[in-house]
This record gives sequence, structure tokens and C-alpha cells, in this order.
Amino acid sequence: MTDLAVSLGALELRSPLIAAAGTVGSVYDFADVDAFSFYGAAVAKSVSHEPWPGRVAPRMAPSGQGMLNGIGIQNPGIDAWRETMPDMATLPVPVWGSAVGTTAAEFALVAKGLTASGVAAIEVNLSCPNLEEGSMFALSPPASAQVIAAVRASTELPVGAKLSPNSEDIVAVARAVGEAGADFLVLTNTVWGMGIDLATRRPKLSGEIGGYSGAPIKPVAMRCVWEVAGALDVPIVGCGGIRSGEDVIEYFLAGASAVALGTAHFAEPRVGRRILREIDAWCERHGVEALSELTGGARTP
Repeated sequence: MTDLAVSLGALELRSPLIAAAGTVGSVYDFADVDAFSFYGAAVAKSVSHEPWPGRVAPRMAPSGQGMLNGIGIQNPGIDAWRETMPDMATLPVPVWGSAVGTTAAEFALVAKGLTASGVAAIEVNLSCPNLEEGSMFALSPPASAQVIAAVRASTELPVGAKLSPNSEDIVAVARAVGEAGADFLVLTNTVWGMGIDLATRRPKLSGEIGGYSGAPIKPVAMRCVWEVAGALDVPIVGCGGIRSGEDVIEYFLAGASAVALGTAHFAEPRVGRRILREIDAWCERHGVEALSELTGGARTP
């Protein structure tokens, strides 16, 4: 059997699969041993310092082979979130927190709360509005670096930066957050998109424009992994459009050290089990003893 354990810097994962934030319900769902024993980690839904109400319906809509969403990162705020959390040590999978905010200071406060809750790592969701500059943090290398530096100063846990494919220069953003203290990168978040409901002749989402995810964005996310892996020496979690074991192998060959599954959970809640078996079968057929050997392999002469 193939060795499927991987590492992201100091983080050791028993499986290369990570359940992406916001796609598997609440942290209580992580107690499902049958579902999560196949994952190396699961990321809790993003949480902010104060409660965020989110957008009104409609907030999700299918579009082709993918999905549009504009939920608005609805959450109860870090204090209420902590009050409802189970004992992380009792769960069958390591849980990562996901921090959002509108200023670097808010991100730092959330990181402190997440650290106190017992999460194993913190993923910083930079695809949210920067009140001080009026745009998304992930679009600006300096703004992204400021957030990561603030989070890094507030916790000793491993910190990952989740970047946006909508950035003009994702390598520049990746370099900035790496220098600011990010231990690993998550590439990537959703692609901007929108759709029209022909029955109502109105946008499918109440916010008009939202994030597009699913199989169609895989080439975009893989391009981001390829570019960043070619420019920087930093562990990468590939994320976007993964539906099969072969998708995972592609991400590893492009430069990823682990992958996150998101939208695939909506159609197949136990997708991780199938994909892990497909990875193992592929590696067995091709004489690969350890999955980690494949990272960046597409660049090998």
C-alpha cells in the first residue's frame, strides 16, 4: 500500500486530503468517523471577530458543472463560535480554524480566539473586503502581508494563507505572505463569476457576483499552483475542481503537497473515501511508494 502521509512544513497529515472550509457543515459533522477518517485535516467554516449576517437568498446556484455562491461568510463571531465547539481532541480528524476580518487587527483577534479553541492550524481567508483600502485583501501583496504578519504575531500555530485566483499577480501575493510568516499556502479560493436566472431574468445570486467553484476552475487553480511552486519554496495545498484521484495526482505533479476538497462534497458527501482509494490504486499501478514523491514531479526532466 502506498504511503499517503504528507507534510506541510511542521504539519504532519495522515492523508493528503483536507476538507475545505464551508463545505462540510459544522464542526460537529467532523465527529463522523466514517466520513472523516479518510482526511488529514478538516477546515471549519470561516469565522470573524463580530457576527456577520451574510447575504439574503438566493446565495447559491448551480452553473454548468460548477457552483456559484455568495453567502457573505455568515457566521456568529468568534466568541459565540467558541461556546458551541466540541472538544477538538475528541474528533477523528484535526480541525483547522479559518479566519476572516475587515482589518489586520480583526484577523489577529480571531486568530487568538481560534488558538484558544484548540484548533491544529489557522487558515487565513484573504478573499474578504479590506475596509481600509476598499478591495479584497488577496488582491494586494502589501495588504495580504499585513494580515499574515498580524496573525503570525498572535499565534504559535501553523498559519496558512488562502489566496485568490483573481489576483493580478498571485506569485507576488504568495511571496509577500511567505515573507510575512505564512507556513503554507492554499491555492486557491473561488473564481469571480455570475449567472442569470432565465425564469426571473435576474442575477442568480442576491449579491449579483459571487464565487464560482467546482470542476471548471481546476485549470485555473492548477495554473496558480504551478506558477507559485515554480517561483517559491513553500508548501502548497491545491484547491479547486478536484473530483478524482487523478485530479489529486495532477495537483501534486504541479507542485502541491496536499489538496483540499470543497464543492465535490455537495454531490458526494463521502467523496474523500473514494478519492483516497483512487490515489492509492494509481500509485500502485505506477510504482509510486510514497505520494509525496510526486510533488513538483512535472518539472523534473
